[in-house]
Amino acid sequence: MKGNFNNVINGPLPVLVDFHAEWCQPCKVQAPIIKEVAIALKDRIRVIKIDVDANRLVSTRYHISAVPTLALFKQGEMIWRESGLLSKAQLISTIERYL
Repeated sequence: MKGNFNNVINGPLPVLVDFHAEWCQPCKVQAPIIKEVAIALKDRIRVIKIDVDANRLVSTRYHISAVPTLALFKQGEMIWRESGLLSKAQLISTIERYL
């Protein structure tokens, strides 16, 4: 991720964070779904990916112990999080509850 994580999650748009790892097979399945969600909600949320191995401080701060873990931040506060695979419909439905 380019930039400062805190600046990003404190921005004007809600931020969906995809905590993932390169070696994680379920993360590879989730990745194209995340891209579709980003396109579907493009003007309403920001989507970023955080590699838990390369960003251990952020992963530790938010107690990420399983990947993939998706988290939604609004004005710097984590308002939702879930580990495991989610479908596009599940993810959009969940996010829209917080917009």
